[in-house]
Amino acid sequence: MLRIKRLYTFIIQTFLPIFMMTFGICLFIVLMQFLWKFVEDLVGKGLDNIVLAELFLYALLSLIPMALPLALLLASLMAFGNLGERLELLAIKASGVSLLKTMMPLIIFVSCVAIGAFFFQNEAMPRIQVKLRSLMISIRQKSPELDIPEGSFYNGITNYNLYVKKKDKETRMLKDVMIYDTSEGFDNMSVFVCDSALMNVSSDKSYLLLNLYSGQRFANFRQSGLSDARRNNQFVPYGRENFKEKKIIIPFNTGFDRMDESNLEGTQISKNIVQLGNSIDSLNSRLDSVNIHDRRIIGKFTYLTYRNSDTYKKTGQTQEKDKEQPKPEQTKAEKPPIRIDFDSLLSTYSRDELSRYVGTAANDAESSRFNIMETTQKINLQKNIRMHKIEWHRKFVLSFACLIFFFIGAPLGAIIRKGGLGMPVVVSVLLFIVYYIIDNIGYKMARDGVWEVWQGMWLSSFALFPLGVFLTYKAMNDSALFNPEAYGNFFRKILGLKKKVINENQTTVDVNTVPELSTLNADPELVASLQNMSIDNLKDIVRNHQQYGYGEDKLQVILSVLKDKGDDLFDIRIKNIEYEEAKKIYRATIKNLKIMLTLNIASYIIWPLVPVFYYFYARTFICYFDFYRAIDRKTKKDTAGIMIVSLVFSFIVYTHIKNRMREDMESIKW
Repeated sequence: MLRIKRLYTFIIQTFLPIFMMTFGICLFIVLMQFLWKFVEDLVGKGLDNIVLAELFLYALLSLIPMALPLALLLASLMAFGNLGERLELLAIKASGVSLLKTMMPLIIFVSCVAIGAFFFQNEAMPRIQVKLRSLMISIRQKSPELDIPEGSFYNGITNYNLYVKKKDKETRMLKDVMIYDTSEGFDNMSVFVCDSALMNVSSDKSYLLLNLYSGQRFANFRQSGLSDARRNNQFVPYGRENFKEKKIIIPFNTGFDRMDESNLEGTQISKNIVQLGNSIDSLNSRLDSVNIHDRRIIGKFTYLTYRNSDTYKKTGQTQEKDKEQPKPEQTKAEKPPIRIDFDSLLSTYSRDELSRYVGTAANDAESSRFNIMETTQKINLQKNIRMHKIEWHRKFVLSFACLIFFFIGAPLGAIIRKGGLGMPVVVSVLLFIVYYIIDNIGYKMARDGVWEVWQGMWLSSFALFPLGVFLTYKAMNDSALFNPEAYGNFFRKILGLKKKVINENQTTVDVNTVPELSTLNADPELVASLQNMSIDNLKDIVRNHQQYGYGEDKLQVILSVLKDKGDDLFDIRIKNIEYEEAKKIYRATIKNLKIMLTLNIASYIIWPLVPVFYYFYARTFICYFDFYRAIDRKTKKDTAGIMIVSLVFSFIVYTHIKNRMREDMESIKW
């Protein structure tokens, strides 16, 4: 009987709830993105709730390929981040189980998800795409709901403009109505003006029925058969009709007509891999026949027209037969073939003759171009082939992307060791945005024929696959991938700076190493003066003994006095390590700052010095930040402005930086 290890069960139970949650969240996010993208096509159409629910269902299913990789990335990052944050991953490693072995059940699970994603893309997605596209086209073709505003003209009805001054919502009456009817042409325009009107829709939702009350109708009678003189006359005959009630019918289809899905059955979105392969083969055969036809036409209308003559063809056939037979030895009387120098031939013609011949050749080339099959047919055929190949590769790209994102998220979570929805969400979104941008670039390159289709469609996978391998390797070896000190030391090594290491050795005094006061041969007056001081004053003298002028021999006396007073000497530091370290960094910063200032001035004259200036610019500000880390203080708020100004005018900030660092260094003196 197959039994799953308890560790594997624990890993799967940790991962599955997070994956289901992130998958739902990602689906909701991409669905909102779909809604914002097509909101203009949906608003104001008066669609039924059933139609909207059907649309959202198909959209949700069609967006699974976009949400699935992001959900796997976020879930794996959160799951292993939680394990690392709760120190469970550390316990698993301490028990001798490697990270790759810990990931094994999830690798099997994600592989099954990837296989399922492939079958979903191959079998379900074509049907979903056909239904979604046909439904979207039907929605776009549907006329908007009639919503006539108050106080402005409404032109949502073809060949009609309506103006309503006021609407009564209770009685549905329209007040002070004006209608411009151009359905019979602008020359025969009619204008309806009435006090009120009542609007209804026919039962089949194909017409608007308007009952007009107490109004007039004005109509032009400018007919096409009138003479030009009469048509140009400024006085145009028109008719006027007064009415108390009049009914007019306006064609306006407000119904929802579904598009026949069979119209999309022949497109690439409705085919699986087998059908796509057959279509690509047939399209390539058609393209080959078009190319053969074009080559024949080009050969027939070539500029070497003598090659198309019967004499040339017969001569060519005779030469082919002669090649098969052995050639007799060439006699001395035979002459070598004459070579024509076209440049010398053209020089024999005058400029007018040359212009005439060139014009004739251009006309012949233009006429020959029309004898070739239309290029638009070939372009459309090539584009159709590329679109079929894109759909073919897309069915595999999704499955591979699922694996790549898992091998990015799981090691990254083990390295970051942060769970929850904070850091994992930020990292996942950034990585997915990079993937989405690269994938769109590759798709457009493949669609436009700039790259081969397989290069464009697999570009995102090729770009992120090395990242997954790198992160997995780093996580298995417990590398400090996000240790800023490691990267800082790397750049310091490139710039020729020392590593940032502060030595904390011998900063405190061990009371057991301090001799007793009675064993020292000290000056009694010095001992008496020291014993009269408080413990705090004595500690201050120890810290700043060089500034007070006490040598090493007197320092031993002071420590013995402190021991005699009963102090444990634990918090005494003989040497101000921070001050000494800051002093060294301060000198290095000022040295690099002077060189940077000199190079900045010289680079205005000698341009090749600009890269050297940037080199010392980096050295200067690395030392600047090291200085403030050494004294355990934050940099000032204007540091970014100083760095920007230093790129162009270093001499402006030189004195400012020097004085500021000196003041901050003096402030940590004991």
